[in-house]
Amino acid sequence: MKKTFLLLAGITLLISCKPTQNQSSKNSDALNELVSIMQGHYSSEKQSIADTDYYNISLRMTPIWKEKGNYLFVEQAIFDKQDKPYRVRVYKVHQEGDTFISEIYTIKNEKNWIGKWATPEVYDKLTEADIELKQGCQVTLKRDGKNLFSGATGDKTCQSELRGASFANSKVTVTQNEILSWDQGFDKEGKQVWGATKGGYLFIKI
Repeated sequence: MKKTFLLLAGITLLISCKPTQNQSSKNSDALNELVSIMQGHYSSEKQSIADTDYYNISLRMTPIWKEKGNYLFVEQAIFDKQDKPYRVRVYKVHQEGDTFISEIYTIKNEKNWIGKWATPEVYDKLTEADIELKQGCQVTLKRDGKNLFSGATGDKTCQSELRGASFANSKVTVTQNEILSWDQGFDKEGKQVWGATKGGYLFIKI
């Protein structure tokens, strides 16, 4: 399926690290590690040059609400149309036992917040009442090594009506300078109706 740029159900992200006795500080370090490597500005330019089935996509993840936890404001757009992102989300990243969870939130009146990454203090005016959880669409990851996390959404848990889909799946790998994200939509018979078919989008940190 050519030129599909639907990804990150949501760009997008979370973690895991098995706790042992006296390991709470290591868990905290791992969570901080994940959140740190996730944030930044990425593009899929290199992949789009190598394979024209992929677009050059801009992915920005900006930390917000630091006093409340680990939140990221996320924008995805065609690279030369960053003023018109096709996906605007908030991710909440936290730890549950030996896994790391990235909850995905939509934003009411999202157009009011586009492009504010240049002055991130503006996001202080965004409130929790302005966002809504996408039930079943969280991404659960494990820590596979230093600066390496991988995971996915639950099986058929993330509902989607886009282009005739019934549900969406996302697979994510996060490293220090790259995010590999593969989003796909399937109808009720399990036939893929949107998303890349060859593999995920490879975002490289700029």
